[in-house]
Amino acid sequence: MPCECRERADLSLIADQIEKAKSAPGSLIPVLQAAQEAYGWLSPALLATVAQALEIPPAKVLGVASFYSQFRLSPVGKHLILLCQGTACHVNGSKGLEEEISAFLKIKDGETTADGLFTLKNVACLGCCSLSPVMMLNGEVHGNLTKEKVRKILEQLTVDG
Repeated sequence: MPCECRERADLSLIADQIEKAKSAPGSLIPVLQAAQEAYGWLSPALLATVAQALEIPPAKVLGVASFYSQFRLSPVGKHLILLCQGTACHVNGSKGLEEEISAFLKIKDGETTADGLFTLKNVACLGCCSLSPVMMLNGEVHGNLTKEKVRKILEQLTVDG
């Protein structure tokens, strides 16, 4: 995802983090975390503007953002579903849950519904093995899942928007 962006992003929502990072080398990850929290995802223009503000090569910023799975380089839906595919979750049926989510929402891993409400992303591990199978929905962990529980959660969210 090379960025030859001429446009610049507005960094006003993370101005404090940018200023702190200027005096603390090695602060790129916290800046990117703050940017993603504030803007929802890390657009090419945002990455280029952060690089310029921190006087870091754009390739380094993109390298960090693309290396860590916590960073999103494309927009996500209103409801982000992180489905654990770690060993414990896999053994306890996470593939079946993925199939249920995919069938219900008509999306696959990495996709967003046409209405922009849901994004599904498989992750290697959520660190909640004792609750497996598990998914994180909008930052909230849902464990000991079954296909029925997943469907009920999704049905409720589609009603609520």
